[in-house]
Amino acid sequence: MKAVTWHGKRDVRVETVPDPSIQEPEDAIVKVTSSGICGSDLHLYEMMDQFMTPGDVLGHEAMGDVLEVGPGINTLKTGDRVVIPFQIACGHCFMCLEGLPTQCETTQVKEYGMGAALFGYTKLYGQVPGGQAELLRVPYAEFGPIKVPEGPPDDRYVYLSDVLPTAWQAVEYAAIPQGGSVAIFGLGPIGDMCTRVAMHRGAERVIGVDLVPERLERARGNGVETVEFKEHDDIVAKIQEMTAGRGPDSVIDAVGMEGHGTPRTTLAEKLGTGLPGDLLNKLQEKAGVDRMAALYMAIDTVRRGGTVSVIGVYAGLADPLPMLQIFDKQVELRMGQANVRTWIDEIMPLLTDEDPLGVDHFATHRLPIDQAPKAYENFQKKKEGTVKVLLKPQETERRSEEAFEQRSV
Repeated sequence: MKAVTWHGKRDVRVETVPDPSIQEPEDAIVKVTSSGICGSDLHLYEMMDQFMTPGDVLGHEAMGDVLEVGPGINTLKTGDRVVIPFQIACGHCFMCLEGLPTQCETTQVKEYGMGAALFGYTKLYGQVPGGQAELLRVPYAEFGPIKVPEGPPDDRYVYLSDVLPTAWQAVEYAAIPQGGSVAIFGLGPIGDMCTRVAMHRGAERVIGVDLVPERLERARGNGVETVEFKEHDDIVAKIQEMTAGRGPDSVIDAVGMEGHGTPRTTLAEKLGTGLPGDLLNKLQEKAGVDRMAALYMAIDTVRRGGTVSVIGVYAGLADPLPMLQIFDKQVELRMGQANVRTWIDEIMPLLTDEDPLGVDHFATHRLPIDQAPKAYENFQKKKEGTVKVLLKPQETERRSEEAFEQRSV
């Protein structure tokens, strides 16, 4: 089969690799029809080579058709249309029953002290072959895959794998008061979807911050107030001025350890110009650990007694936090990988023909898998308006998008 494979910093290739096969009773093999490129994939593309092996198959945002099931599968059959959550979880351990499948005790990568295994994401998370491929082996498929209806194009459902539950959890954790305000740092795929979810759930003011004009324009088109990051601007002061001088009720950090550029030019480091001098010095001292300026700015920006929700990925083991500021401002911090299955029942009713979250037109690019290397480059460099790429591993899909469009007219 064809698959997108990692071979080094900024070096991904489309290669022929062995087809996956059933290895355990609860395995399933899925013929992938769509697979997204995620912002966290750029961390592998740009900076996490120490945890990768040449030839690793990338991708954790896949959906498709069930091709084969193991003897332990009762909930799926050949031909079912499914979305695959990015984490691999058993569904019956203590953590899964607590609604925390991203901490699944059955698939935890204990060698590295990490949570549940993830598709296509480094040794830290199990080094499981990912979904940017024609076929995907899905472990614990009795629990994981989400069955979705036939008919609508993949765009309607593929974001259940990551983008939608991740944004939903970020907004849930942000605890925005009804009619309240939220600032969202980073308007990539997750930040953009956070703006949509926050407005849908009753936020009166949604403020998006980014440095890419196309992303700001896209957010404004959805009714978001925007602040363009420019070097030497005091972003904190700007947002406080917009919110009665006190800051928004909640802030979502959808940047994390910025993976879109070089260490000298990333958003995270540029955001550091808005920090007090002593915190900026600490940031520079720890730059090799994590680029944390977005998180520092979130803590600076939120009002006293507010909440900061961190959904951007961080990977440092010794990251410094401004504990005096957090304590003095009485800020609540919530964070973590999205627990996909936990939020599906709340999100699924929104994936209707009315499309209140705009999923049908969320992708900016839909490309055959052969174009993955260029798509990664454009995403990393923020070129050609690239916000969300869906790769199409199959040249033809079993269902007809044209038929659906005719039905919808």
